[in-house]
Amino acid sequence: MTEFDAGRHILPRPDTRRPLTTAMDVHDQETAFTPIGPVPPPQGAPNVVIVLVDDLGFGTSSSFGGPCEMPTAERLADDGLRYTRFHVTALCSPTRQALLTGRNHHSVGMGGTTEMTTAAPGYNGFRPRSAATMAQILQKNGYSTAAFGKWHQTPPREISAVGPFDRWPTGEGFDTFYGFMGAEMNHWYPLLYQGTTPVEPDRRPEDGYHLSEDLVDHAIDWVRTQRTLTPGRPFFTYLALGAAHAPLHVGPEWQEKYRGRFDHGWDRQRELTLRLQKELGVVPEDTELASWAEGVPHWDELTDNQRRLAARFMETFAGFTEHADVQVGRFVEALEELGELDNTLFLYILGDNGASGEGGIEGTIVEHRLGHGVVDDPDEMIDHLDEIGGPHSYPIAPAGWALALNTPYQWTKQVASHFGGTRDGMILHWPRGVPERGGLRHQFSHVIDVLPTILDCVGIPAPFSVDGVPQQPLEGTSMSQTLADPDAPEFHQTQYFEMCGNRGIYHRGWMAVTRHGIPWEMVPTHGRRFADDVWELYDLHHDWSQAHDIAAEHPEKLRQLQDLFLIEAAKYQVFPLDDRVTERENPAVAGRIDLLGDRTSVTYRGGMRRFTEETTPNVKNRSHSITADIDVPETAAEGVLIAQGGRFGGWSLYFTGGKPAYAYNYFGMSLYTVRGGKPVAPGRHEVRLEFDYDGGGLGKGGTAVLLVDGEKYATGQVPRTIPYYFSFDETLNVGVDLSTPVTDDYPVIDNEFTGTVYSVRIDLNGESTHSTEFDGGLHRRVMGAQ
Repeated sequence: MTEFDAGRHILPRPDTRRPLTTAMDVHDQETAFTPIGPVPPPQGAPNVVIVLVDDLGFGTSSSFGGPCEMPTAERLADDGLRYTRFHVTALCSPTRQALLTGRNHHSVGMGGTTEMTTAAPGYNGFRPRSAATMAQILQKNGYSTAAFGKWHQTPPREISAVGPFDRWPTGEGFDTFYGFMGAEMNHWYPLLYQGTTPVEPDRRPEDGYHLSEDLVDHAIDWVRTQRTLTPGRPFFTYLALGAAHAPLHVGPEWQEKYRGRFDHGWDRQRELTLRLQKELGVVPEDTELASWAEGVPHWDELTDNQRRLAARFMETFAGFTEHADVQVGRFVEALEELGELDNTLFLYILGDNGASGEGGIEGTIVEHRLGHGVVDDPDEMIDHLDEIGGPHSYPIAPAGWALALNTPYQWTKQVASHFGGTRDGMILHWPRGVPERGGLRHQFSHVIDVLPTILDCVGIPAPFSVDGVPQQPLEGTSMSQTLADPDAPEFHQTQYFEMCGNRGIYHRGWMAVTRHGIPWEMVPTHGRRFADDVWELYDLHHDWSQAHDIAAEHPEKLRQLQDLFLIEAAKYQVFPLDDRVTERENPAVAGRIDLLGDRTSVTYRGGMRRFTEETTPNVKNRSHSITADIDVPETAAEGVLIAQGGRFGGWSLYFTGGKPAYAYNYFGMSLYTVRGGKPVAPGRHEVRLEFDYDGGGLGKGGTAVLLVDGEKYATGQVPRTIPYYFSFDETLNVGVDLSTPVTDDYPVIDNEFTGTVYSVRIDLNGESTHSTEFDGGLHRRVMGAQ
């Protein structure tokens, strides 16, 4: 079947009229019936591939003058087009939602990450059905569709075995999904999904496993299978790697390649990068380095230990990034072997935001610490120098490197006001559709322009209706005219930016911005009002990098743009502004619906696994108890009864040497263990942990009491606890501790309880503490940056 009723404006394709039956006996039927066939794609439609790498900056990739070698990006750019003024939203989830819908992030409910959602319309994390995704549109127009890697768009409370699954990748237009659902993932011990089914890799780091390689292996297998079974159907592959988002995980051989390359420091690196950017033509010859971020020390102000650590962090980041790009190269080679590369519209987006400054002044070997305002001491970190990048680390680099990786622009990820947070390199490769090789495109563009551009290139109109729901207009503007014409006019003339209260407005070469917060202050300073923010003004016709604030010289122009921001922000659901970051990751603080509601008791059965923090009782900042009904084996019992989190933060109730124990892991910094000296006899027993929270604020300590069959077994103190979240990647599991272990009292992964776990009940006692007064070292960190 080749026809498509309703001109592709109504999706899915309307059913055709039933043919007339003219006989009771099939042998007497005069008119042949037409078999039901697949949805026809547009004639000659190309394949579509989008590769999105995480947390890069404009000055990161060698294809845009940066220090991280990315041979695949260079190859595709030299054989295609570099877009030098391509913009994203300054954070992960919002960019992805905007990319796949062609609408501004607040318009589709993603004003922050999925973990930061609130009840406000622009921030609720629920894509409206009136904004169909790119995958839904292409799928309903005859494309095979698959997503691999990071998703980070599903409301966290829906990431469970009971769904609902309509906001998972396979519910949003992808035939196939293999990857992870949240913000980040341990690349050595990942917890993944195949479709909606939880899976874990069958190999480990010691076997040569790495997540980036695994994702690309699955992408290659899928494309090969698709070409074998349905060679007449074009495909859409969305490959969203976890690299180079924290944790920075890569093998030592990739780090070694960069050993010593960054000893000159981040100030010198900015100069070197800008010089190469000018040679490539991705910035004009008169471009200047924008000002250095306040509070970040220059390289010569660091101690020797700080410099050694910072260099190693950057060596790890660079190796992680190059390793990821080399995997993309394997995917490109697979397309070439299949004869599909030339007929594939391939977009390589070098970052979903600018490089991350969330590593703070010093960087950290455990990222979650900084999310709570807890700072690593460089003189202590230096003892773990050789662990950085390996399975016993969860690192993120210092903010100084983020500033260098965003050269020549100001600021970093989260800061939507300045190009360091929002401008990334983008490469478009399509030999059959773009005659030019190695071209540069300087028109202003935004991630919401990708969907209308792809629809133009493949010959599909934006639908009026999808699944019976009228569609809101696309808010992006097609870049298709720029493919053949480097001098095509700039159609995207106005664009607002907002993230965590940082905001800006672009209009016809002018930009007004105001920075509200600092990315490495994950718990913002109380009392700062948006009305007090200072606005800056830039004439981008003559100031490519936002190096010269001319607000004082042009107050009328500034006021005009400030008013325009208000208009655009009101239009796209930006208000009310919300500058909370870590605080919003707690549903009780953010004000969003908690899956468990007011339930204070949940019973798990043996074998239940993979419960995220928003699908489990929140034991933080309150008294609680954990009661396990178990059968102890004849031999000395070993293994986990229940655990939440892992090596970098969490808790576990388990057996070791036949004796029950409880461990509380405080960010991998301190491990508090309660255990008794007497083994438990074989047979049916109740093991109970009672945690009496001290109260008086967030992150306080408590008393842990272990009981066996109602009798007190052991008591211990936990002086401090984790207030906001244990982990973005690890889960709660019954009878086993998946991914990394909370304690080294039991092995990695192979730690299932050797007896039987019938059930485990978690009871929440008393009232939860909702105070936002937790400091956790924030003051010391901020003062140390002055």
